[in-house]
Parts: sequence; C-alpha cells; structure tokens
Amino acid sequence: MNIVFDFGGVLFRWHPATFLARVWPHRAADAEQAAAVAAEFFQNYSGDWGAFDQGLIDAPTVIERIAARTGWPAAEVAQVVAAVPDELQVLPQTVALIEELKRAGHRLFYLSNMPEPYADHLERHYPLHDWFEAGVFSGRVKLSKPMPEIFALASQRFGVAPQSCLFLDDHPVNIDAAKALGWQALLFTRAEEVRPQLTYLVL
Repeated sequence: MNIVFDFGGVLFRWHPATFLARVWPHRAADAEQAAAVAAEFFQNYSGDWGAFDQGLIDAPTVIERIAARTGWPAAEVAQVVAAVPDELQVLPQTVALIEELKRAGHRLFYLSNMPEPYADHLERHYPLHDWFEAGVFSGRVKLSKPMPEIFALASQRFGVAPQSCLFLDDHPVNIDAAKALGWQALLFTRAEEVRPQLTYLVL
C-alpha cells in the first residue's frame, strides 16, 4: 500500500487556536476568542494565508496583507508568522506509526499544504527522507489541497496509481477531494485513533 501523510495536525502539531493563544495571549484570552482570531488570521487557509500556502506570495507580503485586512499591527502579524516553526513540533505517536508501517513494507509519501519557508525548516530539522520516499509541498508546486491538480501531481511524482494510495489528512475537505479522485482516504484525528482503521486496512 502507498500511504500518503499530511503534515500539519498529522505528523506535526498544528492547532491554530491554541497556537495563537500562546503567541497572542492579549488577543486570544480564552478558547472562544482564540478560535475567532484564528479564523480571521488564517481564513480557513484561503485568502492571504492560502496564497502563502500555495507559494504565490512570500512572508513579507502575507504579513502586509493580513495587517491591512485586519488592522492588526504588522509587527504582531510578523510575530505569528515567525512563531509557526516552533508550533510544528513532531508528534511522537505518528512517528511510531510511520515506523510500524515502514516495517510492514508499505511505501510512505507526504502531501502537505506548507509555505516554502516552513517546508525548508522541516527538512532541516527532521529526517523526512528517512521517513518518506518522496513528497509534495504546496509552496513549491504553486498548488494546494483540495485542488485536484495537486493530487494528480502527487501520484505522478510518486509513480503510483491514485487507487493504490491511502491518504491521511485532518481536514474533511481534503479527504473528500482525495476520494473524488479515486484515492482511499482516512480522516486523521490522532495516531492512536486512526491506528485501528489502518490495522484493518493495511497492518
């Protein structure tokens, strides 16, 4: 089986509301406020942040656009953008799952919506080439999930048929997009919760 991992919220910690509560306690004092600020900042990965994810704009431009759109000071927006790498801490239980899948003989790949500066950071700090045969970062290909084109590009680069891929992602819209293109897909919550489904399918 060819198993394709998303990164944020799957292999690396990513929860925008708690992230902003940590970085911006003055703007995200409680869970409700943090969720609202996260929704305005990241726009559900569309708009300004979506363009950054897709590699269409760079970090200074996304900072400028978010500040202009929201009225938040550019220095504070820059603080959030600079803090993202610290938020992307590896999730040990997912690493254990990756190692188990590799031992079982499965081929592992990744498909991640990730701005290029953060992709560079992950490659410098984690053994991605040991965990995965290949991968696609949205910021480097100027496409992002849930666009059908990025799934087609990924299967082409991996040299595998869509029907042979099992995709793990934490966003339902991306799961739906993968399934519509013939991929198998599982919604990822936590490694220990998805493991029983993987056991049934591949382990």
